[in-house]
Amino acid sequence: MVDGTKWIVLDADVKGDIYEGLLERNAEDTKSGAGQYFTPRSLIQAMVECVRPEPGKTIADPACGTGGFFLAAHDFLTDPANYALDRKQKEFLKNGTFHGNEIVAGMRRLCLMNMFLHGIGEMAGEPSVSPADALISSPSDTVDLVLANPPFGKKSSMTFTNAEGEQETEDLTFNRQDFWATTSNKQLNFVQHIRTMLKTTGRAAIVVPDNVLFEGGAGETIRRKLLQNTDLHTILRLPTGIFYAQGVKANVIFFDNRSASKEPQTSPVWFYDYRTNVHRTLKQKPMTYAHLEDFIACYNPANRHERTATWSEGPPDGRWRAYSCCRAARPVWMCSGSRTAP
Repeated sequence: MVDGTKWIVLDADVKGDIYEGLLERNAEDTKSGAGQYFTPRSLIQAMVECVRPEPGKTIADPACGTGGFFLAAHDFLTDPANYALDRKQKEFLKNGTFHGNEIVAGMRRLCLMNMFLHGIGEMAGEPSVSPADALISSPSDTVDLVLANPPFGKKSSMTFTNAEGEQETEDLTFNRQDFWATTSNKQLNFVQHIRTMLKTTGRAAIVVPDNVLFEGGAGETIRRKLLQNTDLHTILRLPTGIFYAQGVKANVIFFDNRSASKEPQTSPVWFYDYRTNVHRTLKQKPMTYAHLEDFIACYNPANRHERTATWSEGPPDGRWRAYSCCRAARPVWMCSGSRTAP
């Protein structure tokens, strides 16, 4: 495909789309192992459509892989149907909007090239994606929006060579003063870290596995703090079969940051169940953007404070409903005091 193409005369959009297509094909090759860094583009597009990035705002991803969230946000911001950017906004979009971390050197190189081919950044400029582990320390700057799918795998770890010259792996526990709980659970640490990345008015949409929503101990502490210090307004329950890692049960959580408060900032939590009776596979029955359009309509990006439930007790066939915030920080849809919002 590349050899037969006059590559140099293609514009940035075409080059970027070709490169993104190659990355997706590489992710489909299970032998390459690249799929673990690739989030389904239909899901990314739906998440971006819900949060509707704004010109002049900063966007970050602390585990950005090949840069899928950045590209989808860039496409949204440059779509004339959404915004008519002026010169200053275009310059900021190119060089000041996106900030990421990716610790896998090969993925970081692919990400930077992917972004450059889509017109983001300069070849000779300061890279917008850092090779540092985002979890090690507090962020130096806060941002307006975080879009992320942190790596799956329950524990953070590091590999080192012992005195006998053998490779050993040791669990990592991040002891940070700005974290609500100390744990070696990688996903819980990413949730905590992402909250610290946000401005007081910042927003986030994150893909997380089920254990983040159900685990006790540190998980319960973090959920309680999240409900109290952010408006965790929406949860999208995803079907299995959409990720290259087999059997992953995941969700997308959407929350807006708030100032510290004694009273919970979350109420209610809207929950869209797209897992029950839904069966997806990567090739025969892949999840497309069209499958998520009903969720986007229910989310109501134009005004998320005006929503209507589709679930009812008789018959309970709708997927969209609201739950009141539970102070005990148990999963809100399992609390005995929860009820469908009017």
